[in-house]
Amino acid sequence: MEVVKGTVVGGKVVLDGKSLPEGTEVAVFVARQERAVRLPPHLQRELESALDEADREDGISAEELFAELRKHG
Repeated sequence: MEVVKGTVVGGKVVLDGKSLPEGTEVAVFVARQERAVRLPPHLQRELESALDEADREDGISAEELFAELRKHG
């Protein structure tokens, strides 16, 4: 898996400095910078707690994660 940035031009996604083979399946995440996500206070606290917990724990690289996922199909 790889993250590649692009822009919609004429209704099609044009990748920034990258080309992919014809027929490559992609998933598109639309970043809307002008819209803020608003959470109810209890969910905001839960999210902040989870982020704090993640910061305290040792993690693995994305490459290691994907290698582990490939092992399990």
